[in-house]
Parts: sequence; structure tokens; C-alpha cells
Amino acid sequence: MSNVDLLGRRKFIAGLGIAAGAAMVAPAMAVSEKADGVKWDKEVEIVIIGSGFAGLAAAIEATKLGAKDVHIFEKMSYFGGNSAINGGLFAAPGTPMQKKEGVEDSVERMVNDQLASGRGIADEALLRHVASHAVEALQMTLDAGSEYHPYLQQLGGHSVARTYQTTVSCGAGITQPLYKECKRVGVNTHNRSKFEGFLVGSKGEVVGVKMRTNYHFGEDQPGKVLNIRAKKGVIMATGGFAQNVDLRMAQDPTLNAEVGCTNAPGATGEGMFEMFRLGAIPVHLAHIQSGPWASPDEGGFGYVSNYSIYNFPHSMAIHRLTGKRFMDEIADRKTRADAELSCRNEKGEALPPILITSYKDSKNHPNTKKVIKYNVGWKFDTIEELAKHFDVPLKPLKAQIEEYNSYVKSGVDKQFGKNMTKAKDKYIEAPFTVVRLWPKVHYCQGGVQVNVKAEVKDSFTGKSIPGLYAAGEVCGGIHGVSRLGSCSIPECMVMGMTAARSIMKA
Repeated sequence: MSNVDLLGRRKFIAGLGIAAGAAMVAPAMAVSEKADGVKWDKEVEIVIIGSGFAGLAAAIEATKLGAKDVHIFEKMSYFGGNSAINGGLFAAPGTPMQKKEGVEDSVERMVNDQLASGRGIADEALLRHVASHAVEALQMTLDAGSEYHPYLQQLGGHSVARTYQTTVSCGAGITQPLYKECKRVGVNTHNRSKFEGFLVGSKGEVVGVKMRTNYHFGEDQPGKVLNIRAKKGVIMATGGFAQNVDLRMAQDPTLNAEVGCTNAPGATGEGMFEMFRLGAIPVHLAHIQSGPWASPDEGGFGYVSNYSIYNFPHSMAIHRLTGKRFMDEIADRKTRADAELSCRNEKGEALPPILITSYKDSKNHPNTKKVIKYNVGWKFDTIEELAKHFDVPLKPLKAQIEEYNSYVKSGVDKQFGKNMTKAKDKYIEAPFTVVRLWPKVHYCQGGVQVNVKAEVKDSFTGKSIPGLYAAGEVCGGIHGVSRLGSCSIPECMVMGMTAARSIMKA
């Protein structure tokens, strides 16, 4: 395929269903060009765009495999990207902590849980590849100095407890140690560096990138654009597009600017767009996941999200209009987010439901003190106080608590079939802690299609685009309709490591 054909695909993006003028407004979109006659400002071995889990893992792995000149470019002023502010939850099968807690798990079991959540359209080969190497990725974080709570969590949609969480209860507990490890092993890191497009060789191969230096997000850009040659290749680890409201709305018009988002501001999708223009295959862009653990009482991911994730297994979610449960509190994310969005008052207006937990159980998570301190959660000494505060009918609420506690005792939830393993001996009783729930846009299942070597597939040839690799949320199709919580970190890291292994073999 000629280079002219490859770069003549700029109208391809119109096929994504984006209305005229609804694409990125600022910053301006990147534009790739032919490398013929380009004056190279810099020549490096490996270029990595993005400094989240995927980019950092790729850099460490490439260096471990012998790369001497690895460069990470990050468009924001800080490193870590969206990864630094995620929940710090890492799922892996067959871990030391599972053995210690007597949890039986396997790669097959983890894959099957994800396939069920993916509603039939997840990529089984990629899920199996990630699950098979998840313990390796977890070990990379431990070797770099990440610290985890001394217990496992069972998140929604997982059939067993397999999730570690950082002691700081956020992704920075992984990105900061990985970043330090990058610096220790000699990886070159550049912040305020914005990707401006690929430089493509005569056979359609990616030979380099254009990077704008001194980039200040959301401002006029004075920085110089450098042409950087990548001798071995380019790894795109640029994340999702959840902060790009126009692109969100093009896929799902309900996800307008009024809908909250847990992502960092830089999650806007330019790197993904530019790979589409090179001919990458767009997969599942319309599957945008909202987190059912978020709160309408705080911005972004906040404190409530991790609080809820920890407490869902031994808590009750209550519809304030009825005083009754309305969902399995540990179903997969889409099931719960849809159930929460159906909670309305008599006029059809949003009525965020509440999550009720016994304080004696909730206080074991460090965020409990914070949600109460910052008035995004409440503590009540009696059920009467609780019902009055949220205007919940008292009689049915009392009956629901009694019924739910019978399920805790029997181990069988007759209402919604919730797995009660983690609720054992954890009765709903005073004093109570309560938070409000309402979904926020959290994760984009869609992106470019990759194979198990992290190579980006070309929509016209069906082959891989030479010199181009991608890892993390910028990739699409892996999880299908709904991603299970704590599966993004292993995916990002394993695919980042995979990209490094592929690039070093090429």
C-alpha cells in the first residue's frame, strides 16, 4: 500500500458518526505526514506516548529487554495520566494472597467472568493473554515498591475475591513507583509534550512522531514542534476519551456535559483519532462505561468511589422512593449503573439511591473517615434518623433490613442472587454510614483494534501497521459491553509489557 493511500484517509474519521464541528475543538487535531525529506530533530530507539500504567510498564519492560534509549512523552505537566487517579485496584488470578486466603481461582475463571460481563462481544484471546500475564504485571509493581492492603476484595461481576488495592487507595500507588523505576533504569521522560502526528515511511510504516514541546493544556501553544525518529517503533499509550464530551455524545447523546466524569482532563482521545486516520480499526466506541459507585455529591472519582467499591459486598443499595433494594450490589458495572439510573421520583426526576452500611464494617476502609469529614457521606445512630434525612419510608426500610440480614445469616440472597460470601457475619445494624450513588462516565471500552502482540491492525490490509503498537484504554474491543472493575490495570500493564516485548523482537 502506498504512503499516499495511507495518509489520504483523513476523511475516514467522518465514518465514526461525528457530526460536523463536533470533533475536538481544542486542542487542534494532530495531522500525520510523509517522512520523505523530513529534517529529524532527534533520533531515539523507542517512543512511548503517554505515562500511565501502559506507558510506564512498556518502558520498564523494554529497558529490561535491553533497550538503551527509551523516551516517554506526556502531554500534561504531571506524569501518570488518568492512571494516577484511578482506584488502584488490580485483579489477578492465582496470586499469593489468594492462596493465603484460601481462594481458588484460575485464568479460565477470570476470563469467564469477563466474558459474561462483555455480553458476548469481548475479545477472548486478549482477555486470556492479559489474565495469563497479570501476576507478572502485579510482580512488576511490587518490585517497583507498590504497597497493597493486606486483604483481597471481591468486586462486582467477579466470582471470587481476586482484587488487590494500593494502600493509598488510588492508582498513584502504582504509577509513582513505576515512574521512579523508569528514572532508576534510565528511561527518558518528557512532560508538556503533545503528540502532533505520525511521520510515515514510503511503505506505510511509522518511522517517527511530531511532538510539540512546552505544551500547556487548554492554552495557546508557543512550543516548537520536533520531528523525532523512532528507530524501533512507537508505542501509543494515550488512554481513553471520556473527557471529550463531543465524541462521547456522538456515540451516546445522553452522555452530555451534565454527566460527571471520573477521568483526568487530558483524556481527550487525539492519539486514538490519529491512529484511525492511519487506518487503525475502530472497535466498540459506543460502549462507554459509567461507574455505579460514584457520588453526585463530589466531583471526579472522589472519595466515595473507593468507599463504595469496598463496601458494596456487605451493604444494601436502597431506592429512596420505596425503601427497598433494587439491585444486586455486586453485579457487573453496567447492570448496576442502569439500575441506579432507573431510580426516579414520581415526576421522573433523578433520585440518587443510597448505600447503607454498618459503620463497624465500613470503618475498616480508610475513606470512611474522609467521606464523613467532607460531607459526601453521613453517619447515623438510628434507622429513624437515616430515613428522615433521606425521606425514605421507614416501615418498608426496616422490613428490608430485616430481610437482608436474614440473607446474611443464610448466605442466600433471595431478592437479587447476590454472592453473599463477603457479607458473612456483616449484618446491617446501627450505627450506619450512608452515601448517595449516581453513575459517572469512567471508561471507554472502544478504541483501536490490537492483537495479542499489541500490534495495531490496519483496516484496509488486515495486517499490522509496521512500527506501531498500542496498549491500555486507547485500545478497543477487549472488554466488550462492560468492563469488570480492577481489570484495567492488569490490561494496561500486560499490554504495555507485551508491546515492549514485540518491539524488541521486531
